[in-house]
Amino acid sequence: MFLGFDTSNYTTSVAFFDGQKIVQRKKLLEVKEGERGLRQSDAVFQHTVNLPVLLNALTEEFDFKAIKSVGVSTRPRNVDGSYMPCFLVGKSSAVCVSSIAKCPMYKTSHQVGHILAALYSVDRLDLVKEPFIAFHVSGGTTEALLVTPDDEEIIKAVLISESTDLKAGQAVDRAGVMMGLKFPCGAELDKMAQNSGREFKIKPSMNGLNCSLSGVENKARKMFENNESNNDIAKFVISYITETLSEMLERITEKYGKMPVVFAGGVSSNSIIKEKIGKKYDAYFAKPEFSCDNAAGIAIYAYLKSL
Repeated sequence: MFLGFDTSNYTTSVAFFDGQKIVQRKKLLEVKEGERGLRQSDAVFQHTVNLPVLLNALTEEFDFKAIKSVGVSTRPRNVDGSYMPCFLVGKSSAVCVSSIAKCPMYKTSHQVGHILAALYSVDRLDLVKEPFIAFHVSGGTTEALLVTPDDEEIIKAVLISESTDLKAGQAVDRAGVMMGLKFPCGAELDKMAQNSGREFKIKPSMNGLNCSLSGVENKARKMFENNESNNDIAKFVISYITETLSEMLERITEKYGKMPVVFAGGVSSNSIIKEKIGKKYDAYFAKPEFSCDNAAGIAIYAYLKSL
C-alpha cells in the first residue's frame, strides 16, 4: 500500500494506491457564498479539521500496517520560491504516519500529483519514461509544461507556456460568482454553456507561446451588464479558454514537435474543452475524479519512488 496526502487551496484529499487500484477520500473546502476564494489561514484550519475524518474513513477499508511508503505534496510546483501554507497540514500528517508506520516519506509538488493522476486515469503511466507535454489548467494555474523523466523527481516539469495574467479557473469562477453561482463554479458553468446555441468568433490574445486571459473577465462582465443570457456568457467564457488553449498547443507543437499531450487540472474536465481540443489534437484528458485536486497522483508518486 502507498499513501498520498494533498492539502491544496481548495481540497483536502488522501489516497491509497496498491500498484493498480486507487481509493481516495477528499473534501472540498467551504467558501462563503459570494466569495471567490479562501484565505490561507482558513484553508489551513479546514484541512486540519478534515484530514482526521478522511484518514479514519480509509482505516475502515485498509490496514495501515501495510503502508510501504507515504507521499505528500509540500508546495504548488517543484521550483524555487513555490510555497503555500496550506500544504504544511498534509506534510505534518505525512510525517506522523511515516514515523508510526516506519516507512519512507517522499515529497513532491501538487503539480506533479496532477500530472501523475492524469496519466493514471488514461492508463498512460508509461509516459513517465519519455518526454511529453502536460497542460495544468486550474484555478491557480494555466500552464503548459515540457515533462521529461528524472531520476530524483520521477518527472521534471519545465514551464514553456502560461497565462501571464488571469488563470483559466479564475475566469470561470469570477464569471460564475458574478452570475450568482456557488464557488467553485466549473461544473455549473459547463452545464450552462451546453445550453447556449451561440457561436463566438474568438482571436486569442497571445505573446509568443504565452497567452493573456484578462479580456475574458472584462467581456463577460459587459455581457452581464447588457443583460445577455447567462448561458451565453458561460459559453463565451468556455469558448475563449478553449480557443486559447488550442492556440497555445498549436504554437508549442510548432516549436517542440509532435509528442504526447495530457491535460490535467479542474478546468480540463470541462466537456466543451475536452471535445474540441481532444478531437483536434488527439490529446489525453484526465477523468473528472482525477482532474480536480486529488491525492491520487501523490500516492502514485510514492509508489514510483519505492520501485
